[in-house]
Amino acid sequence: MVQKNEPTYLPGEGILVIYLAGGCFWGMEKLMRSIPGVIRTTAGYANGKTSVIPDYETVSSGRSGYRETVRVEYDPAKVSLDALLFAFFRVIDPTVENRQGNDHGTQYQTGIYFADEASKNTVMRIAEIERERHPAFKVEIGPLQSFYEAEEYHQRYLEKNPGGYCHIGRTAFEEANRMVVDPGRYPRPKPEKIAEMVDKTAFGVTQKGETEPAFQNAFWDHDEKGVYVDVVTGEPLFTSSDKYRSSCGWPAFSKSIDSNAIVSREDRSFGMKRIEVKSRAGNSHLGHVFSNDRESPTGTRFCINSAALRFIPYEEMEKEGYGYLKELL
Repeated sequence: MVQKNEPTYLPGEGILVIYLAGGCFWGMEKLMRSIPGVIRTTAGYANGKTSVIPDYETVSSGRSGYRETVRVEYDPAKVSLDALLFAFFRVIDPTVENRQGNDHGTQYQTGIYFADEASKNTVMRIAEIERERHPAFKVEIGPLQSFYEAEEYHQRYLEKNPGGYCHIGRTAFEEANRMVVDPGRYPRPKPEKIAEMVDKTAFGVTQKGETEPAFQNAFWDHDEKGVYVDVVTGEPLFTSSDKYRSSCGWPAFSKSIDSNAIVSREDRSFGMKRIEVKSRAGNSHLGHVFSNDRESPTGTRFCINSAALRFIPYEEMEKEGYGYLKELL
């Protein structure tokens, strides 16, 4: 099927598409190409003035209305749109307009542009989760109006120019490439459903940021083999292999299953400066992460509330749909 808003583009059989504007398209193109399941990425210009046929010079003037955008074609059997969108939000600042990193101008406005109704529904759902994480939300969300491919020298620019400027750090590319858990398998339920499916303590912890008592919780001294998942969504977060007995009184883990599945932010509550950690797909409050922990094998301590977790024993992982993680234990 030829898309009316991109007459030169022919989607492949079984391949879906999304359009992401995340500041300079060099970095966003590389980030998306790093994710297994992405078939093709194309740097281009989206949703500008209909009277303008864009080129780099015109778009760089900041007066064309076009955004530096990446067309992302992906195989939904290998990676979900949820995963692509969460990866997008992981590397942008959604609270600012017309800039990312050191780049300023309307061409660097962030945006997500969809070309079909199913994609729209997913985009709206993920955007709502991301809005909750930030004091302001300036990302454009809407249908694709037009897309023009950028000049050839912009395609895979950072591959051709390894030392080229990029506002996205190298670690982000590496983490995206190592994605283990696809959040599309673990969508967040509606708020009213969450209240029905978890007990009062778990609701207070995950939805209100409360903390359960130390040494008086289910998993602080739990040693059984298996995985710990978000109690709200089921998204896998930690394994028993990375759990260690900590004097803090809460479950302690030296690392997560997948760094992409953990969202962190500064927490200055109670007169302290800490790093709060939340789950990616559910935005559930989990606890906090600390560095230079002498008890941790890695020096990192994820101090997590038991009430935010559900434990899946090793023997039940296959039946529960977590068999793909058994090799991690």
